[in-house]
Amino acid sequence: MELVPLGPDFGVEARGVSLIDVAASDRCYRAVREVFEEHSLLLFRDQEILDDVQAAFSRAFGPLERVKIGSQGVGTFYNRLHNLAPDSGLVPETHRQALTARANQLWHTDSSFKPTPALTSVLSGRVVPEHGGETEFASTRRAWARLSPSVQERLRGAVVTHAYAHSRDQIDPGLATQPERTALPPVKWRMTWPNPVNGRIALYIASHAYALDGLGDAEARTLLDELIAGATLPELTYLHRWRRGDVLMWDNRATMHRGRPWPQDEARSMVRTTISAVEADGLAEIRP
Repeated sequence: MELVPLGPDFGVEARGVSLIDVAASDRCYRAVREVFEEHSLLLFRDQEILDDVQAAFSRAFGPLERVKIGSQGVGTFYNRLHNLAPDSGLVPETHRQALTARANQLWHTDSSFKPTPALTSVLSGRVVPEHGGETEFASTRRAWARLSPSVQERLRGAVVTHAYAHSRDQIDPGLATQPERTALPPVKWRMTWPNPVNGRIALYIASHAYALDGLGDAEARTLLDELIAGATLPELTYLHRWRRGDVLMWDNRATMHRGRPWPQDEARSMVRTTISAVEADGLAEIRP
């Protein structure tokens, strides 16, 4: 396996290995898992992208999360993110699928709003627009390391509230439905997530986060906004321009990401599988 750097001190393209290799070989999985723990973001190019292949690869890393209520693919393992209409045309910009794409353009961390957060996400490009539609990543490990020791000490034990509805309300107050709000009440996590393999600490924040224990609402929002802005300076991020056959996986414990806009007269279709974190992934470290 050859590793080619992608971002500034995080992220690599893994050459000479396929999704099928990882699913079929424990030795191959262990090698890729080691790279994942170290680099947080992995790119596999020119892959055979089928639902069952993506699911088999994903299962090697842990239990698959089922798609939540209100999303395309609900109840399955496949979160289908697209702007395609049932009649094979494209949905209008006011359609729920288009609004969801806009919400995904906020910096976020997958499933931080769930009772069991995500270890990693695997995203495959099925239909890629000619212009735009990139996915951008930031390392929250690097963000933590850039903070002063005094700020680190202040934040190390901080407890943050995350809610799905909070990020959706930033786009449209009606985007998160009442059934979604009921099924996904706010949850609390510590602001830092140490990696149990190498001990490296990462900030655990993003657009689902909105409150900190012990702080007023305005002060908490200001602090979170400042932390996100500092973590996502352009010189600190990696922008992935999709090609057909690309598969990305990232560590939700140690990164934030966002989709980028694309012309709404162009089709875009992505499929995400999400792997739930287990105790070995450091869950005890982020429980309040």
